[in-house]
Amino acid sequence: MTSYALNLPVQLQQEAEKLATLQGISFDQFILWAVAEKVATLNQRNDDPAFPEITYVRGASGELVPVLRGTRLRVQTVVIAAQKWGFSPNQIATEYDLSEDRVNAVLTFYAAHHQEIDASIAAEQIIEAANV
Repeated sequence: MTSYALNLPVQLQQEAEKLATLQGISFDQFILWAVAEKVATLNQRNDDPAFPEITYVRGASGELVPVLRGTRLRVQTVVIAAQKWGFSPNQIATEYDLSEDRVNAVLTFYAAHHQEIDASIAAEQIIEAANV
């Protein structure tokens, strides 16, 4: 196996080390696992045929991001509006000029893919905190 030096922001490294400990694995194993998951995700077809309203696009960071098809509205934006801001589907539809059915399609996708979306939201929060 090849070794690589890894420079992480301090807060991200601390969070990863804490999660590795909670998983009962070494930090190196955690990093290996995270990279393996990322490679597997990027190598698979991401669109879920059960959710034709949702597609994946490459975000600014190069990451694949689920969005409402035909828009650049990220699923996580709708989820944050519902969970953090307490918006109803109708309020979200009004705010983003969508039909309530499309908002509900996003929220249904989230219910089926909540781990992926929650992880993306958490990662973004860590990055934002590191930049403050």
